[in-house]
Amino acid sequence: MATCSIKDWQGNATGEVDLDLPVASEATASHVVYLAFKRQMVNSRQGTASTLTRGEVRGGGRKPWKQKGTGRARAGSIRSPLWRKGGVIFGPKPRDFEIKMNRKERRLALRTALQSRVEDLIVVDEFEGQLAAPRTRDLVQAFERWGVDMASQSILLILRERQTNTYLSARNLPNVKVITAGNLNVRDLLATDWIVVTGPALELIKETYGAVA
Repeated sequence: MATCSIKDWQGNATGEVDLDLPVASEATASHVVYLAFKRQMVNSRQGTASTLTRGEVRGGGRKPWKQKGTGRARAGSIRSPLWRKGGVIFGPKPRDFEIKMNRKERRLALRTALQSRVEDLIVVDEFEGQLAAPRTRDLVQAFERWGVDMASQSILLILRERQTNTYLSARNLPNVKVITAGNLNVRDLLATDWIVVTGPALELIKETYGAVA
């Protein structure tokens, strides 16, 4: 069981919360997380790359020149792959890259990935009320009070639901990504230096992913 301290807007500890999620065994944890990460990255591919074969290139119905007597190589169509603007041999065609992974495995991977980042997890009180208006400087100062080096480290900020002032305040920060608890994913959990989650968002995560079933 891992215990995380809860910090307020000023950076002071106000309590503790337990993060005790059912995770994969030590022998299979890395592989389960890898499969979920691979699935997410591969499924993000559009698969829309497409080239024209010689049968799809426009024109080329007439033989460019007669077979013999010209001194040039034989040619039957300007759509030949040997010609400029001709067809493409074995070129890419639209395809579906989707990799399937059952729901229990996906949730197990999410729980395992989140639990593995407990050392880099910062739990904070709900702070939307502290931002009367969108103000990037106030959010940056809050991150620094929570112990995050904004100059060189990336941050994943997890909220229970989309909050306009928080989203607009973080929009200009290239090293900060804001997501809701419902959009939790393995890639974001692994790709950032720090994970900052609000108390309500953490409770929703535990409620949603805490059960083994």
